[in-house]
Amino acid sequence: MTSTSFRWARAIALLLVVSLAAGCGLPRSGPSKNEIFAGSEQRQGDAFVIEVNDRVTRATSVMPALAFQQGFVNAGVIGSDVIRPGDTLGLTVWEIADNGLLSGPAGNSTVLEQVQVDAEGFIFVPYAGRIRAAGNTPEAVRRIITRQLADQTPDPQVQVRRLAGDGATVSLAGAVGAQGIYPIERPTRTLSAMISAAGGIAIPPEVALISVIRGGHRGTVWFEDLYDTPEFDIALRDGDRILVERDTRSFSVLGASGSQARVTFESETLSALEALARVGGLATNSADPTGVFVFRNEPAEIANAVLGRDDLVGAQRFVYVLDLAEPNGIFEARDFLIRDGDTLYVTEAPFTQWSKVISAITGSLGVVNTVDTAASTFSGN
Repeated sequence: MTSTSFRWARAIALLLVVSLAAGCGLPRSGPSKNEIFAGSEQRQGDAFVIEVNDRVTRATSVMPALAFQQGFVNAGVIGSDVIRPGDTLGLTVWEIADNGLLSGPAGNSTVLEQVQVDAEGFIFVPYAGRIRAAGNTPEAVRRIITRQLADQTPDPQVQVRRLAGDGATVSLAGAVGAQGIYPIERPTRTLSAMISAAGGIAIPPEVALISVIRGGHRGTVWFEDLYDTPEFDIALRDGDRILVERDTRSFSVLGASGSQARVTFESETLSALEALARVGGLATNSADPTGVFVFRNEPAEIANAVLGRDDLVGAQRFVYVLDLAEPNGIFEARDFLIRDGDTLYVTEAPFTQWSKVISAITGSLGVVNTVDTAASTFSGN
């Protein structure tokens, strides 16, 4: 190899070293702090980069409220003795006279079991005719039948009772012990009682959501609120559909954290500090505690509150900055709430990039030495 070729090879190797030292092509987990700040709407981007403090925490601590509408809450408990279409009744009639209207020679009582209340709310009783049952209590139906029979048999005695399995039912689906259709009976006239009758929930209570669909309306509450807020334990109505499902909210974690993943919520509320703990905290050897960011699309009302404005319309891009190295940094992270769809990003410490540069230079110098040795060998030939 000529000396000219040797010089060219050495120059190419050195150029590689310089390129690596300048940071070209170095691997990293994401943008640096400066690059994120450059995306601010005050510079060359379209996002609001906001440092988290007590005021910001209060303005952003708005979680979607889950509650039943007043139509659900104000509905009274169904009376256990009010008859409805689909109910099944049992009737017994006693007559004084031998060989009465309904009784035979074997006795003076007649039992009519499984008398079905039709879709229009009526039942048929021999010699009493078609009688309105729906909307009445068994006692009211007893009086009507007695009055109708009294004109044809002396002093009839009538008993009316509701049999098990009445027509008012609800359906339960999702994460319950036993999905199915259940009758509304005296012990199961409220939401919590009906869920218990179905074997309870089959998922952790802190992530369980209970939805009730009634006609064209749907209400959803947290399972734990059924017991913490008594008015949420609503009275059930015929045809209600009850769905028990797991909370599907999630957030993403990227950068120099213990792991990078999409993480689901495991409680109704979750702070930034708890979110970091869920993924193993900061990466000890690479994270920059002064550069923890939360990326979020804020609705206009919250965006205006954070910025002290009233002119923003529509969702706005926000980047919240958490500096864990500040005296109150841990407290701010503990109080700042994570919301569904957030991206939590931890930047790398400047030292990490320098370490990568040094490692790249060290490795590249090894390449240079190899080239140098090879060039010298060929040159010697």
